[in-house]
Amino acid sequence: MDFSNEYNANSIHAQGDAYFIEQVRELTNGEVDITLHTGGALGFKSGDHFYAVADNAIQIADTLSGTMSGIDPIFLLSSLPFLVDSVEQAHQLYEIARPHYDAVFEDNDQILLYASPWPASGIWSQDAVISSESLEQLKIRTFDRSGTETLRNAGASPVSLSWADVVPQLATGGIKAVLTSAEAGANGSFWEHQDHFSGIQYAIPLNMVHMNRDAFDALSPAQQGALREAAQRTDEHNWQAVRERTQTNYATLEEHGITIHDPVPADFQQALADAAAPVISGWQETIGERGKTIFDSFHNGNTP
Repeated sequence: MDFSNEYNANSIHAQGDAYFIEQVRELTNGEVDITLHTGGALGFKSGDHFYAVADNAIQIADTLSGTMSGIDPIFLLSSLPFLVDSVEQAHQLYEIARPHYDAVFEDNDQILLYASPWPASGIWSQDAVISSESLEQLKIRTFDRSGTETLRNAGASPVSLSWADVVPQLATGGIKAVLTSAEAGANGSFWEHQDHFSGIQYAIPLNMVHMNRDAFDALSPAQQGALREAAQRTDEHNWQAVRERTQTNYATLEEHGITIHDPVPADFQQALADAAAPVISGWQETIGERGKTIFDSFHNGNTP
């Protein structure tokens, strides 16, 4: 089976996917052979993955959740701005929403294997972005509709780009800043183009690893159980890995001369939160009763 990942082999997501493959190999005694293709080597970006897996062009994919928002707005949940302020809260939100994610994949002949969380998103930039004035009219890359709307509300000039297009746009000056994690910027050697990182704790978005249902059904019951067990182990592994990653990433940034602004000034943080409020309200209206159920459970501190 082929497993597509848009990010490079050193990314937290590719490392989690390699861990999954190791677990599958161990649990099936090598009977199930999965080949991981990183860096978009198969020609698929995250935005292509959902239908590529549905059509069995690839059997498994690691996909940035927000790129699937056109399939169902539930996939914007993890990247809603300033909804969570810790990995623990992000994990709780994922556990509450997992049945809703599962249902969408099931309706499209796929299964959700596990999630792969990002470290918190911030702003990479050439000049320090630590005030509303510094954000004004800034050409900044976003990764989904929520980010585009939030940063436009905050005064910037955002454009949504797939990961594969980010570095070329930085190199040619098409964008001047990037909304992404310290992790992603380090993987992309952003210090070649940027000098600052602002830790605004925008969101802890998820990648989703999903599999073609027919490919799964073609396995024996024992092999299916092994894949489920490997996925559970990888879920736990990934949530632990992201807890440890920010400190490592910041050390890497400092080694390459990046100035880190974390925390950013409180008035700037509040201005960003104010810009995000209508985005969250709009999502709630779009998603309907599912959103109310998720938010009620989340705000009451419940977990499944």
